[in-house]
Amino acid sequence: MSSLHLSFCSAFTLGCLGLAFHRTHLVSALLCLESMMLSVYIALSSWSLENQAPSFTLIPILMLTFSACEAATGLAMLVASTRTHGSDHLQNLNLLQC
Repeated sequence: MSSLHLSFCSAFTLGCLGLAFHRTHLVSALLCLESMMLSVYIALSSWSLENQAPSFTLIPILMLTFSACEAATGLAMLVASTRTHGSDHLQNLNLLQC
């Protein structure tokens, strides 16, 4: 495994660990998700450049599109939960009360 692949895997793993252990605020969870998406996007971009195939160049753009949609949905949920519950603590969010 090259150092480039190791850095992408470690960035994704750190994002997963951050999502697993720092779940107090919705903002921190969204930032961890965005770091995971960014590491996957960069890994897919470097993978398509290594293969030098024109059919693989569309995959990182689709991944970036889904990442932007995920970020917009996450920010909308953040605004909605802050307006209804008064804070972005994940402990205050209960699906049974919504």
